[in-house]
Amino acid sequence: MTATTAVHPVDEVPAAPKLLALGLQHVLVMYAGAIAVPLIVGRALQLSPNDVAFLISADLFACGIVTILQAFGATQWFGIRLPVMMGVTFAAVGPMVAIAMANPGSEGARQLFGSVMAAGVVAMLIAPLVSRLLRFFPPVVTGTIILVIGVSLMRIGINWIFGNPVGPTAPTVVDPSHSEWLTTVDDLASAPGGTVPPIPPGLSPAPSLPNPLYATLGDLAISAAVLVAIVLVARFGKGFVANISVLLGIVVGSIIAAFAGKVTFDSVVEADWFAFVTPFHFGLPLFDPVMVVTMSLVMVVVLIESTGMFLALGDLTGRKVTRPMLSAGLRTDGLGTLIGGIFNTFPYTSFSQNVGLVGVTGVRSRFVCVAGGGILIVLGLVPKMGALVEALPTSVLGGAGIAMFGMVAATGIRILSNVDFAGNRNSLLVVAISLGIGMIPLVAPDFSQWMPAEIHPLIESGILLATFSAVVLNAFLNGTTPDADAARKAAAMADH
Repeated sequence: MTATTAVHPVDEVPAAPKLLALGLQHVLVMYAGAIAVPLIVGRALQLSPNDVAFLISADLFACGIVTILQAFGATQWFGIRLPVMMGVTFAAVGPMVAIAMANPGSEGARQLFGSVMAAGVVAMLIAPLVSRLLRFFPPVVTGTIILVIGVSLMRIGINWIFGNPVGPTAPTVVDPSHSEWLTTVDDLASAPGGTVPPIPPGLSPAPSLPNPLYATLGDLAISAAVLVAIVLVARFGKGFVANISVLLGIVVGSIIAAFAGKVTFDSVVEADWFAFVTPFHFGLPLFDPVMVVTMSLVMVVVLIESTGMFLALGDLTGRKVTRPMLSAGLRTDGLGTLIGGIFNTFPYTSFSQNVGLVGVTGVRSRFVCVAGGGILIVLGLVPKMGALVEALPTSVLGGAGIAMFGMVAATGIRILSNVDFAGNRNSLLVVAISLGIGMIPLVAPDFSQWMPAEIHPLIESGILLATFSAVVLNAFLNGTTPDADAARKAAAMADH
């Protein structure tokens, strides 16, 4: 008799049909979250629909590469080698939107992706040190940060439903008669021998008429239908079906919007069936020091979240996460972010929905996620997929955004529910002040108008302001004590 070495469930390789089916499940669970960020940032950069569709394809492609690196591993230095699906972190959305709105167009994209690449390098360098930073991020801090992330993103979901505050769907538009009057006065002022004084530079009529394109009843109905579909699937669906309630809600809303004539498929028809995702699509990256610092701070938060996620996943799969494994996993977060910047996408982290799916299915094999990564790469190489997502009306995305971003905020509240506020009133102060500071850019978006323009990307993100406030206040009021168990429990409840 020959002794056989038992294979750990994490290292088992299911049969090919089961492998592909389970990999597809993981892709469907993360799909709605994966496509949301390129849509948000692409539109904040004011890119063309074709470029936004390219961002979606690039994101799926990079998600697949980084997922394979994380789950399969590459040398001893990269890969946690656990069932992990990687996607763009919502923690980076606020800072990236601030950068994009201050620097729209291809130039802004080059600056944004340059800062993402640099932040990825910084993350790889500091990965071995992250375990020492856990003491600064107890649940009262991580819960507050995730709550502010959700509330900050909620504005985007609401604007998707009703219309953006500026542009063609703004609540009010300029009265045409006011424009005509101003044109007449300008003609009189420029006429030879005229006595009318010239119009001051920059003078223009203020919007005063309600915009018929803002908050239309049809858009409201579509968004409501998406939300109702999500709630019904979550209520009556079981297991895997309930986990993809947001994606199914988007599908229902898309069908309704198509029948209502609100979806045009011209761009989908014109898009290719296959195309490579080209690096540096918008040109060589630019490295702005303040933007690099901004995204590097975001990566510190991402690495702390990932640490808790990996520890929780180790408990779930029965494989102890050692310090070298943890460093390799966090280093891959940084490498993935570097790869993301090269391929015109964003910072990456492990998706907690997929960690939850491991618990639902009971399948702990990391090769299922490797298969999911392969499926994501294939989807990224099909431009029609990106064009189809970009063609969806914002009212469909708005209904899903309310649920998706609201779940992020609710997760923050759930983490905070485990904080002992009764026994430590200082924690209440940490949450109260940090939440208020995090709301400043939302409530008073012009608060930084007299501050140096160079630091605007750093201070115009409520997420970064709340993070700084929560870390400093907690360290001052509560002190710092390392607590890996607290990080593990917080990660087990995370949903991003």
